[in-house]
Amino acid sequence: MPSGKRGRFPKGTPILDAARSLGVYVESVCGGRATCGRCQIEVQEGSFAKHKIVSSHGHISAKGPKEERYERIRGLPEGRRLSCSATIEGDLVIDVPQDTVINAQVVRKAATDRVIERDPAVHLCYVEVDEPDMHKPLGDLDRLKSVLEKDWGWKDLLISQHLIPQVQSILRKGNWTVTAAVHRDAGSSRPFIIGLFPGLKNEAYGIACDIGSTTIAMHLVSLLSGRIAASSGTSNPQIRFGEDLMSRVSYVMMNPDGREAMTKAVREAVNALIAKVCQEGGVNKEDIFDCVFVANPIMHHLFLGIDPTELGQAPFALAISGALQCWARELDIAVNPGARLYMLPCIAGHVGADAAAATLSEGPYRQDRMMLLVDVGTNAEIVLGNRKRVVAASSPTGPAFEGAEISSGQRAAPGAIERVRIDPETLEPRFRIIGVEKWSDEEGFAEAAAATGVTGICGSAIIEVIAEMYLCGIVSEDGVVDGTLAGRSPRILQNGRTFSYLLHDGEPRITVTQNDVRAIQLAKAALYAGVKLLMEKQGIDHVDTIRFAGAFGSFIDPKYAMVLGLIPDCELSEVKAVGNAAGTGALMALLNRNHRREIETEVARIEKIETALEPHFQQLFVDAMALPNKVDPFLKLSEQVKLPPRKAVSEGLGGGDGAPRRRSREERAARRRS
Repeated sequence: MPSGKRGRFPKGTPILDAARSLGVYVESVCGGRATCGRCQIEVQEGSFAKHKIVSSHGHISAKGPKEERYERIRGLPEGRRLSCSATIEGDLVIDVPQDTVINAQVVRKAATDRVIERDPAVHLCYVEVDEPDMHKPLGDLDRLKSVLEKDWGWKDLLISQHLIPQVQSILRKGNWTVTAAVHRDAGSSRPFIIGLFPGLKNEAYGIACDIGSTTIAMHLVSLLSGRIAASSGTSNPQIRFGEDLMSRVSYVMMNPDGREAMTKAVREAVNALIAKVCQEGGVNKEDIFDCVFVANPIMHHLFLGIDPTELGQAPFALAISGALQCWARELDIAVNPGARLYMLPCIAGHVGADAAAATLSEGPYRQDRMMLLVDVGTNAEIVLGNRKRVVAASSPTGPAFEGAEISSGQRAAPGAIERVRIDPETLEPRFRIIGVEKWSDEEGFAEAAAATGVTGICGSAIIEVIAEMYLCGIVSEDGVVDGTLAGRSPRILQNGRTFSYLLHDGEPRITVTQNDVRAIQLAKAALYAGVKLLMEKQGIDHVDTIRFAGAFGSFIDPKYAMVLGLIPDCELSEVKAVGNAAGTGALMALLNRNHRREIETEVARIEKIETALEPHFQQLFVDAMALPNKVDPFLKLSEQVKLPPRKAVSEGLGGGDGAPRRRSREERAARRRS
């Protein structure tokens, strides 16, 4: 337990051997010598009707000299045994403890209770090497390889070059006992000795890192127990070269040393983050032996030192799309000199390794239901499918959802408005800000907000306030702020020939302008059109379940996202935020090398759709400009939310410039087609 695996074994079989033959992963660094203490188990007492057996402590062998020595020197918790020494003498129900650092068989991600089975690419192997013998003139390294093959089954071992000069001194320092860190990823690849330590070494760590255009997130994980030692994030310093991805590509094109500067900046940030998580987790960075990275295509190329210029223009050619393995030191990553680095494959020119990692995490290809997976950012990555077929695309939403291009917009930070509600009768707002639990109309809000003030509107609030303005009739389905309501509420302000909504009458004064509404309309229309295009490719008119990925997606209220028309109609209970799914996918690939093969296979099967080449995308975009949509009825949403009646507001009453509005090229083309 808890895996539920069962089998029959001869009396005298070590419990560790039985577990491994059943496919239950129980760690053992020392090779059954009862020195590492990793293989602890517990015997469950009693009659188990489900299994039709009686389990008893009397059905396990008594403690032998090796186990008694371990208990005397290091101690065992009450009821625990070492499975490498204890043997089966009768029917047993064995529990593999999950509540300790040693032997924790799974990693649980707090947000999802995700269980990740472990089969890491790095193994620690303790061996006792024969001393030199004048009658057997075999080199120290060769004798080390020989005993690793005999004790652990490692054949055709290679060794990292940096270790070769150190082998003799390490063996003698450990009095001919050493622990080898062996790396083997794919089954066909040759195993590598990447670390060598005198005596018994009992810890090995890895990092899983998601390099986003705005934020870099990292987990530091024990490869032996699966325990997350520390997690942290930092801003991507490349922001100083450009807010969005295309502006960074432009910087590279305009500056001869632009690529080198951005590559250096992101690698330095990664190393600073490694130092931070190591300090928080009490880990030496020399104990990090494996690294998994994911990123969007442009971050992927810049991190690897590749010029991303080709990704800034059609046909958006990737320099490398498949999975990549190399030595971490080759990318200047400050970890153990023998550490390996793995990057997940990219799906397409603007659907990167981060989307592949999110796909691995959420697994649309593992289920029958039609799942929509959306990572909302400056460039939205969209994956839609089930076990029969998966399609993917990107859609240029721009930075509006992150607060850019919005008059009072800002990134999520203390003081930023994050939640908004508007009274449909009085049109009076109330809101919450980041860092304060109380709403603005509650007693004590002003005192609680005094430290930060009310500073602006972050992305989640932009979605909510415009959706609320639509539900209250302040904004028409075409996105026009209704100036006729100025006589009803002082919140409706005239700005020359357009109108805006006053959200916060303080310092600073925060309003939602007509241009703000237009910016959100353009962003959400681009995303929705991309989704609809994939739905057409799949031949479906609805999706069964929706997953919002990414840090921003975690804070989007599904109801308001649907009212705005950001996502297609769906049962609200089936719309869920999954947090940093890309980081979770990277964690899965770090802790289980089989997940690497899994996503490599699936990425090769995913069909990539290029929205720029699809003639129908323009029409879908025009229809999606309306709230929630010009043609799609949103019947499931209307069952749970009272949508306002369609209201045409004249542009001259607040939506435009006072004169008849000139239709966009897309709208004129749509009219000609209709």
